[in-house]
Amino acid sequence: MFSSDNKKPKQTTTMETSTQQNIIAKGTKIVGDIASEGPFRIDGTVEGNVKTSGKVVIGKSGFIKGTLQGENADFEGKFSGKLILSGTLSLKTTAHIEGEVHTSKLAVEPGATFNATCSMKGTVKALPNEPVKPKQPEQQQVKATQATQASQRPERQA
Repeated sequence: MFSSDNKKPKQTTTMETSTQQNIIAKGTKIVGDIASEGPFRIDGTVEGNVKTSGKVVIGKSGFIKGTLQGENADFEGKFSGKLILSGTLSLKTTAHIEGEVHTSKLAVEPGATFNATCSMKGTVKALPNEPVKPKQPEQQQVKATQATQASQRPERQA
């Protein structure tokens, strides 16, 4: 009844990665793959793959060589490789992009360099190969058939 086990419950500290920003500072070089649930700000150099479900901001001195997968990205620095985004790619005036880009939306400021093959998904509807045929002849034919059927019905007298 009065045991020494009546201590306060242990408090566990958990970081909510979706609100914590990962920062790779200027002068830092990382060679390898990075995976995170939270957003990134890269002012240094990354040679490898970066995968995140958050937003990625590449500062003026930032450089990524490899594959970047994420939701949205704002570029002021340089990128070379494959860029796969589910949201918007924003290129500022000082941005320099080379390689392959897959994104839903693209915003480019004057002065940015964009030398890439770009595939935009989800925003353009496919156009049919054949022109749409007018429906007037069909409608007229249906009306004529209905009129013929109505004239063939015997009239009921009450």
